[in-house]
Amino acid sequence: MAIALIDGNNFYASCEQSLDPSLAGRPLVILSNNDGCIVARSAEARKLRIRMGQPYFKIRHELERLGVIVRSSNYALYGDMSQRLMNLLESNCEQLEIYSIDEAFASLTHPLDYDPGPWARQLRALVHQNIGIPISIGIGANKSQAKLANRLAKTVATNAGIFDLLMAKEPDSWLEAIPIESVWGIGRKLAHWCRMKGVTTALQLRDMPSNQLRAKCGIAGVRLQRELRGENCLPLAITLKPKRETCVSRSFSQPITSLGELRQAIATHIVHAAKKLRAQSQRAGAITVFTRTSLSAKPYYNKSATVKLELPSNDTEILLKESLTLTAQIFRNHRPLIKAGVLMQNLQSTSQLQQHCLLRINEEKSRKREQLLKTIDQLNQRYGDGTINWAVCGISQSWEMRREKLSRASTTRITEIPIAIA
Repeated sequence: MAIALIDGNNFYASCEQSLDPSLAGRPLVILSNNDGCIVARSAEARKLRIRMGQPYFKIRHELERLGVIVRSSNYALYGDMSQRLMNLLESNCEQLEIYSIDEAFASLTHPLDYDPGPWARQLRALVHQNIGIPISIGIGANKSQAKLANRLAKTVATNAGIFDLLMAKEPDSWLEAIPIESVWGIGRKLAHWCRMKGVTTALQLRDMPSNQLRAKCGIAGVRLQRELRGENCLPLAITLKPKRETCVSRSFSQPITSLGELRQAIATHIVHAAKKLRAQSQRAGAITVFTRTSLSAKPYYNKSATVKLELPSNDTEILLKESLTLTAQIFRNHRPLIKAGVLMQNLQSTSQLQQHCLLRINEEKSRKREQLLKTIDQLNQRYGDGTINWAVCGISQSWEMRREKLSRASTTRITEIPIAIA
């Protein structure tokens, strides 16, 4: 059996380019929350040596001079495109582990002399035809080798987006070409330690004494080394583990100083968090709300408050009532707050509910309430977030995250579907 890592190339930028033909072949960068820093680049922008993490305000004029297109992060678009990608991969792979928004591991069961190249090329063509996103496919004996192969598929032009480390004639030469920093699981500090030991490539990491690696980073380091040697130590996680916590937080476009604005922000986050809980088939047993000033503010202010629910719930009304009580506890006058969020804790499945002996539950009322919330979620999914909203969230939100260069929600909002004039 082999493992393939399927990865969307420059995913955020590719999503934007797939729905806007005018961006094809042009340098494009995507900005973080509040249009702060560069978090994604197209292949054309990479060639211009535009670095990740650069503050937009510092290089805005340079980007204009180079003719670089700038877009704000469109999370609704990226999330929907990711779901479409994973659905397509699931129908064309034996088993699939969704690793991130744009990455998935797939198992390949085949004879030793089987060449998965045709399958990989067909899958690349299918994804590009249906979604318009280029993908890279790396194949190895396990997850770690698949990660390295995927990097080689991306960075070596002659590999054309596909690389099979198992079928390579001289695999050691390929491992020697990969710097230690690019090995999956090797962080900055560990990479520095390896270089101090004279280990600078993936091949040297594979061949170094195991006792030294075990002494530095324990069994995790030995497991990584064994995977580089061809052993399978990290099985596919086909069934995702239930989440233990769900967090929704955002920085404000400008500091807020009133309790009303903070209540709006917390309420908006609670609405989103409740929707996530229902989509995950979970209920929250506790809620934490938090807020803070800028890290450079003097005096710095950071406050949180938590409440344990009598009965775990994903009902937006119940969660709003509890969280707004907490909001009054964390607010302080004359503190310019720059960020706030909510944390859903003690999550449990909706398949069972630990009842309270002192609380009576009306089954009929609960059933109708669940149906109402389900209908609201369906309408917001079909016509766009905020189609039906809670009054406490407000209509005009001056604190809302700044996204001045936001593209259309072409796949999640019916009013923004592209129109083709034939």
